[in-house]
Amino acid sequence: MLQSDQFVVNEAWIVFKLNDAPIRTEQDGDFNFLALMDAASCFILGSANVSTRQAEASQFESRRLLQNAQTHKKRWPKTLYVPVELSEMHLIAESERLGITVVRVEETQLLPFISEAQEGFRERFGGQRIQ
Repeated sequence: MLQSDQFVVNEAWIVFKLNDAPIRTEQDGDFNFLALMDAASCFILGSANVSTRQAEASQFESRRLLQNAQTHKKRWPKTLYVPVELSEMHLIAESERLGITVVRVEETQLLPFISEAQEGFRERFGGQRIQ
């Protein structure tokens, strides 16, 4: 299993879904929330809300998420970890275009990094972890 102490800051980023179930809004419909996190510090570099009407973040949303994180960190990571459970082909393609190596892993391998953020999201917006 991956651990944060095996990375240095900005060496690797992780993209993951914060919510267990779509977040409902009356005006705009249902959304999923993606987060981009630095693996070493577990600092969330950015997030994007993606309509459930879309299978994944659009190319524009993917590019914006990565660029916002890069603006914060001032450089690109070497590696982006993406859970195999996420279908984020635009984000993967944009990352590879930028020279970032994309590694697909089971979400369970990322739990040491992402579980606290997911739990905080769950406490703030409700819901429970779907097993």
